[in-house]
Amino acid sequence: MSEQSPEQTMDNLNQTAAGASDTATEKEFLDNIRQNIDAVDCEIQTLINNRAKLAQQVAAVKKNHTAADDNTNPIFYRPEREAQVLKAVMERNTGPIADEKMARLFREIMSVCLDLEAPQRIAFLGPVGTFTHAAALKHFGKAADTVPMTTITDVFREVEAGTAMYGVVPVENSSEGVVNHTLDGFLSSTLKIIGEVELPIHQNFLVAEHTKLDGLSRIYSHQQSLAQCRHWLDVNFPNVERVAVSSNGEAARRLKNEWHSAAIAGDVAVAEYGLHKLYSNIEDNPSNTTRFLIIGHEAIAPSGQDKTSIVVSAHDRAGALIEILKPLSYHGVSMTSIETRPERPNKWAYVFFIDMNGHINDPNVSAAINDIRPLVKDLRILGSYPKAVL
Repeated sequence: MSEQSPEQTMDNLNQTAAGASDTATEKEFLDNIRQNIDAVDCEIQTLINNRAKLAQQVAAVKKNHTAADDNTNPIFYRPEREAQVLKAVMERNTGPIADEKMARLFREIMSVCLDLEAPQRIAFLGPVGTFTHAAALKHFGKAADTVPMTTITDVFREVEAGTAMYGVVPVENSSEGVVNHTLDGFLSSTLKIIGEVELPIHQNFLVAEHTKLDGLSRIYSHQQSLAQCRHWLDVNFPNVERVAVSSNGEAARRLKNEWHSAAIAGDVAVAEYGLHKLYSNIEDNPSNTTRFLIIGHEAIAPSGQDKTSIVVSAHDRAGALIEILKPLSYHGVSMTSIETRPERPNKWAYVFFIDMNGHINDPNVSAAINDIRPLVKDLRILGSYPKAVL
């Protein structure tokens, strides 16, 4: 078969469909379409391998350049570059595949190519099958080596030690609020925020192959998931005991040896634990979303659509918070969130976690932060990073 450009292949496909005669059999028509699909598949495979070869060239340049400079380890993962690529994919997409689904295909291609450059080890709040696991796969792709940690503190520690290159931790749920353990982690760590993931939280009612529904006596899930499905459970299983466990992954794992139990968890748990989805999307709030942070060591260059996070320790005086916020307004910086945590070990002292639109390299963001510094006891930039794309 002679080589064709993608445009020629698609033209042939369209001509085959348009020129099918009334006398052509269904089998002949389908055979022609399948031949065109095979030709397109060959084209796709060749192009993906060409992209992978280019990724290997990038890796070689980075290794040689870094070795010549200062003998430090090269940085292969570039969150701002990946965000730009994925946004471009969605902007130029013409369908019929939806923009986000097309971007997800490219995410997996990029994940495989990055694995050729340098395998990525990603720590996440486990166990396997949790929404944090799903967030890690969504952000880094399935080619990354995702490793579950028992606690958020363990995720921070793993990345600080260099055992994992990056970590994924939950920070905020649209229904249940902020995850305090994650905010506290930054108070005792020098790690930076290098990215974010927004994950729609869809809860499923899961059973095992051996589950006997007529004898169902308990439903396992994390306490937040049980709260997010309270109304649905009241209507459908009002008399079945609800048991809160450490994670949705743990809830799914327990079904392996129990015939009288069900679990509430996400899609990742279905595949990881071989369960069946009896009911889908049982959450009371269909727009429920959790935001996750990607933590690492390096500073991130601007992507064009970024956020900056800071933590400030305020003086104990009236109007301190108003003083902190005025420079943001003056310089036209939009604050997206603010959270308060105790400033340990000081009694009745507090720190503020502030997220804002823009990158620290943006003149207005930099000016606002410089104006805040003399007003507070301490200010630390947690990171500037691309806004969630997918």
